[in-house]
Amino acid sequence: MTIKPDTAAHAVEIEKLTQSLVRERDARLQSDARLEGRLRQLQLLEAVAAAANQADSVDAILQFSVDEICRYTGWALGHCYHVRKAGKQTALVSAGIWHGAMRSEFSAFHSLTSNPAFQAHKDLPGRAFKEAAPVWIVNIGVDRDAPRADAARAAGIRAGIAFPVLSGGEVVAVLEFFSSRVLSLDDHLLRLMSLMRQIGSRIGRVAERRRNELRLMHEASHDALTGLPNRTLFLQQLDLALQRQWEDDNAGFAVLFIDLDRFKIINDSLGHLAGDRMIIQVAARLKNAVRPDVVIGTSSVETAVAVPAYTLARMGGDEFTVLLRNISDVSEAERIAERIQLALALPFLIRDQEIYASASIGIVFSDVGHTLADEVLRDADLALYRAKAAGKNHYEVFDRSMRKGAVSRLTIETALRHALKNNEFVLHYQPIIELQAGTIVGVEALVRWQRGPEELVYPGDFIDVAEDTGLILHIGMWVLREACRQMHAWHRQFSRAKPLTISVNISPRQFVQPNLVDQIQQIIHETGIDPNTLRLEITESVTMGDVERTIKILSQLRALGVRFSIDDFGTGYSSLSYLHRFPLDVLKIDRSFVMGMKEDKERLQIVETIMTLARNLGIEVVAEGTETEMQVDHLRNLGCDFGQGFFFSRALAAETITDLLYVPHHVLETAYVNSLQALEE
Repeated sequence: MTIKPDTAAHAVEIEKLTQSLVRERDARLQSDARLEGRLRQLQLLEAVAAAANQADSVDAILQFSVDEICRYTGWALGHCYHVRKAGKQTALVSAGIWHGAMRSEFSAFHSLTSNPAFQAHKDLPGRAFKEAAPVWIVNIGVDRDAPRADAARAAGIRAGIAFPVLSGGEVVAVLEFFSSRVLSLDDHLLRLMSLMRQIGSRIGRVAERRRNELRLMHEASHDALTGLPNRTLFLQQLDLALQRQWEDDNAGFAVLFIDLDRFKIINDSLGHLAGDRMIIQVAARLKNAVRPDVVIGTSSVETAVAVPAYTLARMGGDEFTVLLRNISDVSEAERIAERIQLALALPFLIRDQEIYASASIGIVFSDVGHTLADEVLRDADLALYRAKAAGKNHYEVFDRSMRKGAVSRLTIETALRHALKNNEFVLHYQPIIELQAGTIVGVEALVRWQRGPEELVYPGDFIDVAEDTGLILHIGMWVLREACRQMHAWHRQFSRAKPLTISVNISPRQFVQPNLVDQIQQIIHETGIDPNTLRLEITESVTMGDVERTIKILSQLRALGVRFSIDDFGTGYSSLSYLHRFPLDVLKIDRSFVMGMKEDKERLQIVETIMTLARNLGIEVVAEGTETEMQVDHLRNLGCDFGQGFFFSRALAAETITDLLYVPHHVLETAYVNSLQALEE
């Protein structure tokens, strides 16, 4: 049959239309597929974003993302690494986040990847971390250098992809996925890599937000300088300890309140930066002291004790607290207190200077029956003050009688302010005797508080409160001015070839005042005293607070003519290498060494050593606490220059000292002094 020309042309036209329709259909299908793929990508991104907003942790969103990406791509296996930093070292560590790892064929591959010895930085995730971008292996079978190539082929894995999670410009995690099919390096793969990059960015923002939240939470509950828990977090932990005790009578606990002794001297003399360094070092030693099974000791003393669960916190300034949980007896807390004091005994190196520190500690045990955390802390603070009153570098366990003492301290502070206003302070003077001749060569001014007609309060009952409140600055300057005024009057009344000297204590707080030299110069001018007869007494701890500043201040005062004594010498931690640099005139041997010379050979050796040191430095020596004739004779035989103590005289009122100075040749006869003291009483 012959097809007509018009029929053939019609068939050709139909064929063209059919092919055009097929092309349009294919194009539409491809477009729909692309749209569907794009829609699925958007759905995946939205799912990740939604999960990110609701996730409780970064690990939760990482697990969700691994699962969703595997479902989206059809990949059989997914895994996540954390980036861990230790100093300058960075490592990729399996996060334990997997998809599909439970399938038997992946068992060996899973074990190899999870092994801590696996060097992930040399494999696919290491490349993603280094390049901070998605990477892939389209055919693991041809990558013979991949560390897991053999295990992958055995598991039927043909291809792999890894991409980083970026937070704040840093890689914080790496995700890797594996396929049983060889990948084609085409537009689909490139689009897939773009999607992975977007997912990594989304997760990274969650990680960064979570990191910021944790940082803010940490800052709100931790001390910025030491990184220790702060007061807020400590009180929360203490509340929990109280609750546990209410539920279980055997869940005992203790609180230690720690305060550095004389830290203000270091802070004021060396500066706040040095003070901060000191606090950081103290915090580190406290951590070691309360850690379990840590040996704390010196060359001669060591101790190791199991420490219960604890929280160490910095309350502010130089105050720290320790909460010891699950202890049955207060003796456990006492052992920790001893470890802490032992840990602080060794010198601290601050600005190339050796600085010594000690701590007073108040302890509260849970058997007191507190109901509020603030109450526990208050009573620990009261025990701390009792420890300081006992001479510092002590610890005290709280008992209920201390609460009465706290009320007393407030009462004393208020009364001291009134005493300053109403001129209730008086000075008594204790003679200083030249031991060979037995003559009075000077006196030490000692403050008393005439609280009422019949009540004379001694410094031991109010000086600590004055120091803590800063009132010592006003009291100290009043003492110096009155002592100089009185000595100038005695100089005019009793003319001597070698004038009497007046010794006045300068408190640590006074010494760090920036205008100290100006204040003393003004007092010398106002009272008219010969500055060469004024001896300022400072303690060893003051001299070693800031050696260079101490030398500068002493030199400025020496230029005015003032002389200096180191009080209570032997009880502190003076560096002998610095001692010769100070313009000193007198070392005063502490009474504890003088009074124990007969019974304790070590104390006698200390006295002899101080005498030798003083002679070598050309410094005079005053022995404090001389109470017996035997002590005086022994000191004379040692060549000690001067003595001061009850054997000669207690501190006397100015009028009695005046009567004493009328004694011919100013020879101090004990019987005569005793009669004067009896009259005074």
